[in-house]
Amino acid sequence: MDAATLTYDTLRFAEYEDFPETSEPVWILGRKYSIFTEKDEILSDVASRLWFTYRKNFPAIGGTGPTSDTGWGCMLRCGQMIFAQALVCRHLGRDWRWTQRKRQPDSYFSVLNAFIDRKDSYYSIHQIAQMGVGEGKSIGQWYGPNTVAQVLKKLAVFDTWSSLAVHIAMDNTVVMEEIRRLCRTSVPCAGATAFPADSDRHCNGFPAGAEVTNRPSPWRPLVLLIPLRLGLTDINEAYVETLKGFFCKTEDDFNDWCQQVKKLSLLGGALPMFELVEQQPSHLACPDVLNLSLDSSDVERLERFFDSEDEDFEILSL
Repeated sequence: MDAATLTYDTLRFAEYEDFPETSEPVWILGRKYSIFTEKDEILSDVASRLWFTYRKNFPAIGGTGPTSDTGWGCMLRCGQMIFAQALVCRHLGRDWRWTQRKRQPDSYFSVLNAFIDRKDSYYSIHQIAQMGVGEGKSIGQWYGPNTVAQVLKKLAVFDTWSSLAVHIAMDNTVVMEEIRRLCRTSVPCAGATAFPADSDRHCNGFPAGAEVTNRPSPWRPLVLLIPLRLGLTDINEAYVETLKGFFCKTEDDFNDWCQQVKKLSLLGGALPMFELVEQQPSHLACPDVLNLSLDSSDVERLERFFDSEDEDFEILSL
């Protein structure tokens, strides 16, 4: 467990003091801080985020595959960190902080178990890499952001403990109607029985089926992924305001977020990163993309659509 839960504190991050002296606010995942009066709070917030990076000597992926993701796992690890933050907000809350030498809640260890580098953890690099094979990505091949988003969306179906609704916006368009429909749909318990092979003993670090419940929920917490290019080498400053979002745990959170996005679009000089609409517009290049069900036969065709987008990202990274 120690090798799999490296934190910023392990690298003595808490002693790093070289913060720029600026009157501008510091934003960390939707939270606003002042560098002059809240430096300790900033350090605590950053140290509480889960960090996943290249590793070596983990069990071979697929039994005979790579034992290290150095050089190809960067986007997979980024995807893991996005979902790790979602799970922390889901089970511990945004105000939770990791404290050295303090016993953490059981939910914290359950979140960690979901990302350990082994074949029976929901969001492990093993599961991501093997699920990617179905998208035409061989194990050990670099992923683009669109591909890793689609893979994690598929894996989230099996995580009935978290019961997340994962939506990937297409063509820079967020359709509110589609998101509300998704978040109001109960998780099919049958999906848990379809978990990838070799999960008969443990799932997500727990005995198989331990966290599988049929809990009706009026609103499933939303992970909204909007694949965008914000710049070539640096983020375009015109997008900064829109990035100050937050975790949509409830329907009210989502409605508030939509209102904030609409207000930002009306500001002078603001450059919207995406289009926010109530219903699916007719001009979408692939109008049925947002209506795919979990068992849709169109999923493979959709994945081919994403591959061309990933190639653009890969070329820019050379």
